[in-house]
Formats: sequence, C-alpha cells, structure tokens
Amino acid sequence: MAQGQTQGRAEITASVFCSHVPAIGAAIDLGKTDEPYWQPLFAGFEPSKQWMRENRPDVVFLVYNDHATSFDLSIIPTFAIGTAAEFEPADEGYGPRPVPKVVGHPELASHIAQSVIQQDFDLTIVNELKVDHGLTVPLNLLFGSPDEWPVKVIPFAVNVVQYPVPSGQRCFQLGQAIRRAIESFDQPLKVQIWGTGGMSHQLQGPRAGLINAEWDNRFLDRLIAEPAELAKVPHIEYVREAGSEGIELVMWLIARGAMGDVAGGQAPHLAHRFFHVPASNTAVGHLILEEPKNAHS
Repeated sequence: MAQGQTQGRAEITASVFCSHVPAIGAAIDLGKTDEPYWQPLFAGFEPSKQWMRENRPDVVFLVYNDHATSFDLSIIPTFAIGTAAEFEPADEGYGPRPVPKVVGHPELASHIAQSVIQQDFDLTIVNELKVDHGLTVPLNLLFGSPDEWPVKVIPFAVNVVQYPVPSGQRCFQLGQAIRRAIESFDQPLKVQIWGTGGMSHQLQGPRAGLINAEWDNRFLDRLIAEPAELAKVPHIEYVREAGSEGIELVMWLIARGAMGDVAGGQAPHLAHRFFHVPASNTAVGHLILEEPKNAHS
C-alpha cells in the first residue's frame, strides 16, 4: 500500500485540468511535436509527465465531451459514465488514432454510478463506448505515447455540444457527489479526476477564432482559489467571453468539485500551471492540483 493511503478505501489524490484540442493529437500522430509551432506547447507538459511518473494513480476518472462520435443528435445524454472493461479509439473521420485501447475499471465505475444516482444525479450508464480525441489527447499529454496506457480509465462524458447543457453549478455539485462515491469504494485505489476541454475558442460564425487569454487566466485563478464562486458563472458569460465552445470549461468544475477543500478539507497544492495560445485556434490551459499529503493519513 502506498504511503499515506487510507486503509481499504479509494481516495482522490489529485485533479488534472487539460485542454483536448484535436490538432494536438494530430501533431503527436504525425510526428510534429518538435516543430517550432508545436514545441512550446509540448514543452509545457514535460513537467506534467515527470509529475505523473512520480504520482501515477491506479485509476483516472476522466471527464470529457464526446464530439458526435458515440453520441449524436439521435441521443444526447447530459452525463454518461462508461462502465465497460475496455474502450476502443473512435474513427473521427480519418481512421482511429494510433493510440492504445483504453482499459476501464467496471467495478469502480458501477459503484460510482450506483452511488451518484442514489445522490439524485441521473447518469446514463454506457456499456459500449468508443472514445475520441476528447479523452485520448489528455492521456497523450500526461503519459506520452506508450504501447499501453499505464492506468485504468473511467470515461465520463458530458454534453456541452447541444443545448441545453448542464450549468457550472450542477457540474460542481456533481463533482462533490463523485468524491463521496469514490471515497465509499472499499478498495485501496488511488484515483485522479481529470477535467478536460476548453479553453476559449469558437469554431464557427463571425467570431470564429476567438481567444480571450485574459478571461482564461482569470478562470484558472478562480478555479484554484474560489471554485464555489466560479461555479455560479452563467452560461452566457462563457459564450460571450470564451466563445461558443468555451462552455466546455464547465467540465473542469466537475473535477474541481471533487477536491477535498470543497468538502471542508485543506486547500490543494498547485503542482503545475501552464497556459499557451494558440493550439490550432484554441487557448490551451493546464493545471495539476494535489490533495495535501497529510489529508490521506
């Protein structure tokens, strides 16, 4: 058992926040990471890879959005949890990405579904799911390009594509419910919760290409220091300030809501912060927040 780990119970050890721009995946797949355009971005994740080697969890609970890959306009779940044993990379129009299949943790995923639904959040349980760049790009950024992913992953898809989408407050409260669920699982697993997507970007219309670096960095400040207040920001502010696709940032509030300080514990430790523009036409943000070590003793 790892030092400081709670006897017999799962625990959240850290939260990771990361953009999931598809062009980042293409740069990795096509061997362009050392090109001048891309090198500064990938350099910003080198400290994260080292941190991950030293703090690797057993399971990553990965919050992302499906990009009309497994869910299209015929069915739009607000929150969907992947409970399968494995998840194949999806074909997003160019063939599946050359990344390993994602191995799930059905037992923990099913436990989380049971617990969170009993806490009055209506989850869609998905037993067959193909995962797209929204999930695999963050794995690449934190783990590189291994032959197999070194952790098990529970995919958690949020609808931020087709309105109506969940509020930041709802996502923040859901994160708290997920923490309670994980902490009630009776195996000594180390779990990280990742929030992905964003930051500011807009893909269509007169404001296509919008990036608001000042607003993005203020979001990062508030995510660290005042997440409960940040959760009250209405949808219209995300759209106005961060572009139509900036609404993806509500997914970060799920991961932040799952941290111990929200439940009355100590403030997390900021292990790494990085911000870069642009990647394709998107602002890229990244944070690693660690639970205090003595919180698990």
